[in-house]
Amino acid sequence: MMKKTVLYAAAFALALGMGFSANAMAEADKGPAEITLQATVDAAAKPKPAVFPHAKHQEKQTCAECHHSKGADGKKVAYVEGQKIEKCETCHNKAAGLDKKIATFKDAAHTNCKECHKEKKVDTKKLGCKLCHSK
Repeated sequence: MMKKTVLYAAAFALALGMGFSANAMAEADKGPAEITLQATVDAAAKPKPAVFPHAKHQEKQTCAECHHSKGADGKKVAYVEGQKIEKCETCHNKAAGLDKKIATFKDAAHTNCKECHKEKKVDTKKLGCKLCHSK
């Protein structure tokens, strides 16, 4: 009886520890706190990198509000927790033949960010482009 109790306690402790480790790993793998967004596939003649406060956005949004993937048919597939995050330019580039609104990384980012800021009533008019594109 005592051996079973010790065995069950050890198994419970191991399972509990693995759960905490998995949660810690998931928390640690949320990407960088700040990301510099810069097109490389369809680079602009005068590139203007954008500084994206990733951690700040994670406090208020879910990953699925920005991230997604594509299916075998080339159509957008909703984000699933834990999926590998690909570079946006993997699909959003001129060669992919997407709608003009999202045809390039720059187009997709501008469309997504502007629509989200408008929806969430974030005042971007004061800073305009400088909100993301600092000198």
